[in-house]
Amino acid sequence: MGIDEVDWAALRHAHGSAADVPALLRGLAAADAAEREAALDGMYGSVYHQGNVYDATLACVPFLFALLGRVEVADRGGIVELLVSIGAECVGGSCARAHAAVHAGAEAFVALADDPDTGVRRAVPGALVRFLDEPARVLGLLRRRITVERDDRVLLALTESLGGFVRRHPGHAADAVDLLAAHSQPPYGPGLRLAALGQLALGAPGRLPADLVPAAVRLLRNRSELRAGGPARAETDGLVGRIRRLRPSDEEGSHLLRTLHTALGGRVADRIDLLAGQLTSPDPVDRCNAVWMSAALFREWRADYSAPIALLGAQLREDRDQLREASVSVLAELFGLASPAADDLCALLAARPGLWVHRWERGAPALGGPLKALARSGDARAVPILADVLATPAAPDDLGHVIVHLGRSAAPLAPALRLRLGRVDPHSPDVADQAVPLLSALKALGDTEAVPEVLRLLNGASGGFGPRDAVVPHLARTLGSFGAAAQMAGPALRGLLETEYAAAAAGALWSVEGDAPAVLPVLLRELTHARSGRRRGAAEELARLGPAARPALSVLRRLAGSADLVWERTSAACAYWRIAGDPEPVLPVLRSAWTRNAHTRGTIAACLAGTGPAGAPLWDLVHTELTSPRRHTAREDGHGTHDIHKDERLLRTCRRVPAVPPANA
Repeated sequence: MGIDEVDWAALRHAHGSAADVPALLRGLAAADAAEREAALDGMYGSVYHQGNVYDATLACVPFLFALLGRVEVADRGGIVELLVSIGAECVGGSCARAHAAVHAGAEAFVALADDPDTGVRRAVPGALVRFLDEPARVLGLLRRRITVERDDRVLLALTESLGGFVRRHPGHAADAVDLLAAHSQPPYGPGLRLAALGQLALGAPGRLPADLVPAAVRLLRNRSELRAGGPARAETDGLVGRIRRLRPSDEEGSHLLRTLHTALGGRVADRIDLLAGQLTSPDPVDRCNAVWMSAALFREWRADYSAPIALLGAQLREDRDQLREASVSVLAELFGLASPAADDLCALLAARPGLWVHRWERGAPALGGPLKALARSGDARAVPILADVLATPAAPDDLGHVIVHLGRSAAPLAPALRLRLGRVDPHSPDVADQAVPLLSALKALGDTEAVPEVLRLLNGASGGFGPRDAVVPHLARTLGSFGAAAQMAGPALRGLLETEYAAAAAGALWSVEGDAPAVLPVLLRELTHARSGRRRGAAEELARLGPAARPALSVLRRLAGSADLVWERTSAACAYWRIAGDPEPVLPVLRSAWTRNAHTRGTIAACLAGTGPAGAPLWDLVHTELTSPRRHTAREDGHGTHDIHKDERLLRTCRRVPAVPPANA
């Protein structure tokens, strides 16, 4: 069947009708390079969009294979890569049919193993390993190709495919492992040896040399010396070209070291040593790659990172924008852990005042990365700089968010924060963006002199906040944090007790006036609301009332055992415990939540830290957490999130739990 014999208009891709697919398929065979790249962009942008397979995707597979057989078509390596992506293994549905379709055409990849196009030869080895179900034949093809191949990039692809073969066919892996071990030694070049070490680490760690890390660092530096002064690759303006420009300037080197880091996994001490070698490389590109790899390590594993973080700070001393920006970006994620780099951050801010604030081409200014990183680390040297920034007419709105990490050292900023809050228009659609960071800072500083300005904002929108309502609970909680000093806010808070902000207002009113009979009926009503978020908010406020909220116990116990959402069950269970003083009925709920949803651990740990010996039945969970090397925010797929601060906060909370027993008690 030819392309024009398919009813493409009846098929669908990511953006609807697939009537444009014939032009894309023909574009892949065009003589013009820009047209070919635009066609490949289109295939990834619609036919195989973000990993999704459509009926049009399945219909394309035979035509893509047909293009591979035409030697005159340039850039067929990209077509091989597209087919490999389309045929990714999965379970059920169109995705499984796509895998079967590519698998059925695997013989075509065999014919391309010796193709004159180096791009094709680079892409084919991985396809052979994935789709040809004859292990001995696959290994033979890879072995033969390795003996005759002269292109370094193809040799790297072959080496990585050998590693994939070892993992995919462990029963046939011995000869492939021997090949990898041989390629990790002289006379092979440093890049190929690094690739072989990475694949051995992934599939046959017992064959690694005892001096793996020093050897890898030596090979990295040797490779960088050979790479220096090499020609830069010209990229087009298409999607593929733009993506390539966003990648590291030495993408190959980045991939080699990232593979090794991935293989080392939880061998954190080795990875720290490897990073030290990378971050002290004479080559700034190697160091920039290492900065991003350090972020992956910090996000997933717990350890003493003071040495690599100090080396991140050292990168700020060089006048290299890309290296500096990468280092600052990682340091800003670390909060208090960034302290070893604080001196270098201070020096950078002193030398480059233009970095205090980042001004976008469009949109409001934001706090500059170096200043954000320094303030988040809790270093008081950020305070005078923040004072200067606050004194400017266009101070960034997000400034208040970092002040909360400076503790009492930021107290001198309170008058300027109040002044800025006084300039916020309560009727502005941007009131939440402008006010919430300031409220966070004033609340953290306990600045009771801000009460009139906070109350002004709360009273400022008679007739309702409408789209600006996101600021209301923040205003209420800020007033509540000021306690009795916010007595003048009582009437305004009472005015919110019949609104959707009732729980936040009732909690604030309790903090300000301590009048349980005034707020308890409101919170009991919210506890039975149809919306889970409002029930959870009510439970959290009831917990603060303690024994005064005993009338809520029966409802809280029911919610703890039956609520659909784990967060609601957790909040209800913690509230029950704090009010009743008896955790026994809710202990199974809290243990289950801790185990099944790691993100509840901060809430449960805070409950344990505040309830003394009664929490002893759950202390084993805390001990396990404190001795676990992996961050609780790390995902099951082996990657971390960006929330290092959340994990460090959990550890601090766990350390406040009294008398945690030893693991073997």
